[in-house]
Amino acid sequence: MNEITTIRPSTPKDWETDQEVRWCPGCGDYAILKAVQRTMPEIGATPENTVFVSGIGCSSRFPYYMETYGFHTIHGRAPAVATGVKLANPDLDVWIITGDGDALSIGGNHTMHLLRRNLNCQVLLFNNEIYGLTKGQYSPTSREGTRSPSTPFGSVDHPAKPCAFALGSGARFVARGIDVHKNLPMVLKAAHAHRGAAFVEIFQNCIVYNDEVFEPFTAKPNAQANQMWCEDGQPLLFAGGTKGLALDTGTLTLKVVDIVDGDTSGVMIHNVRNRALAHMLVEMPFGPFPMALGVLYDDPAPTFESAVVAQNKAAAEGKVPDLQKLVAKGQTWMVDKQPHTI
Repeated sequence: MNEITTIRPSTPKDWETDQEVRWCPGCGDYAILKAVQRTMPEIGATPENTVFVSGIGCSSRFPYYMETYGFHTIHGRAPAVATGVKLANPDLDVWIITGDGDALSIGGNHTMHLLRRNLNCQVLLFNNEIYGLTKGQYSPTSREGTRSPSTPFGSVDHPAKPCAFALGSGARFVARGIDVHKNLPMVLKAAHAHRGAAFVEIFQNCIVYNDEVFEPFTAKPNAQANQMWCEDGQPLLFAGGTKGLALDTGTLTLKVVDIVDGDTSGVMIHNVRNRALAHMLVEMPFGPFPMALGVLYDDPAPTFESAVVAQNKAAAEGKVPDLQKLVAKGQTWMVDKQPHTI
């Protein structure tokens, strides 16, 4: 009689590989890697059913450090490879790891199409506002005035906003997190629970080429006053509950209001299915407004691979597979052999 082997739940250690992790000491990528490895057991993932796909950049070494299937592909093309993986086996759990340059410059076109098609996968964009791997050139998300080897007098480009790009491309799930923040696993779990393309921007500190660029809202003394973690069904509050966001009905824009005696009646309630609100949250200028974090938009829709599978099934209905018949059907031709002059 055969004995049934009990499969024990995985632990974060089970998701670590024996590869030496090659990021700069102090890089935010370490914290993100640990957050993902902690999240995997909690969402019930299994290594044999999980695939990490990356492009090129510091972040894209990620698949080497996850004990799963993985592809370290070419610059900006992780979405194309991930689409192929998902179509070949829709049951696989696919994660895309990318950076601001990989996803929004070289691969901007591919990222846009993956999001509008709504492939069921998670896209983790590590945003450090710089090209770290290639010695610190400015990237599509670098702020105006950023001095780098390729912008020695300061960048004059208007930076791309990853979450605004994702919403504009048709993404049905958009969220933000911070590399070292305790809430990052919660954001990753929500992204995984969403059926469809889940886009997560993670503010990631590059300790060598763009250190402390996010300090105005990530540093301990600034965090409470300038971080606003959004929760579905809850008022949009920050600064320890002393401030909130309200709608200016005259201009249809957001405004900051003080909370007096705990009265939050005029404060907007976060609704993750409100696309207009999501647009306003990701477009808020930091400084006059806090940084909106957490799940900003979550409104599922039918996925790309489910539509493709259904279409193929309908097309094959009542037909018997016969490759020879298909080849001999017609639309074939002979190529005359041409003599080659040497």
